[in-house]
Amino acid sequence: MNKLIEFIEKGKPFFEKLSRNIYLRAIRDGFIAGMPVILFSSIFILIAYVPNAFGFYWPSGVETLLMKPYNYSMGLLAMLVAGTTAKSLTDSVNRDMAATNQINYMSTLLASIVSLLILAADPTVDGFATGFLGTKGLLTAFLAAFVTVTIYKVCVKNNVTIRMPDEVPPNISQVFKDVIPFTLSVVFLYALDILARHFVGTGVAEAIGQFFAPLFSAADGYVGITFIFGAYAFFWFVGIHGPSIVEPAIAAITYANIDTNLALMKAGEHADKVLTS
Repeated sequence: MNKLIEFIEKGKPFFEKLSRNIYLRAIRDGFIAGMPVILFSSIFILIAYVPNAFGFYWPSGVETLLMKPYNYSMGLLAMLVAGTTAKSLTDSVNRDMAATNQINYMSTLLASIVSLLILAADPTVDGFATGFLGTKGLLTAFLAAFVTVTIYKVCVKNNVTIRMPDEVPPNISQVFKDVIPFTLSVVFLYALDILARHFVGTGVAEAIGQFFAPLFSAADGYVGITFIFGAYAFFWFVGIHGPSIVEPAIAAITYANIDTNLALMKAGEHADKVLTS
């Protein structure tokens, strides 16, 4: 046993470095920033459906009214998290950038949201589809945030921006500085979406969902849950904060399962997804 403990502790520096990874931290902090949205929407879920357990059902009109705040908050979670994750990652990247040449987090936040809409919102007759703007689009939200901030970092670090004279007000100058990285970020992800539709036949968001569907299913089974909570215990065992590593990796699964359970319950079926936040 002592030899096993000694062997595990040799990997502690690696796991500590992993827990400080800026991308994992960006996911974690992005979710924390979006937590008010999740808590707010939960209030309306409780009001709308807890009475069902006691045999009371709201009229359909009242149920629609109660679900509107949920649909316009939790239903757009991926879009919101794309922005908060990009903001968090931008803050981390800026720590290694020169103080006089920082990335504008408001610009990366907006670029990430626009990119997600291009990747996840298909046009329809009455507007656009929102199926992947909620929890189902979280993985796409992370992709949009990571790619956006990376492109901004390359552009700003190498001065691939529009420089204005010193006489121009700083807020106006910042707008022009952001034009090139904003354009490159959105166009790059738009090109990725076009390629996905050509070669895969679906948009990026749906393609990602299909690719990770087996993993989502496996994670919610006995083996997956045992592995996930075993990982919590393992990291705590070696003296590392387990949730800082594990939770960002499974966040997309736990929040997607909430919506899946809600849909099952509304259809009169058993809500069988155990692994939720």
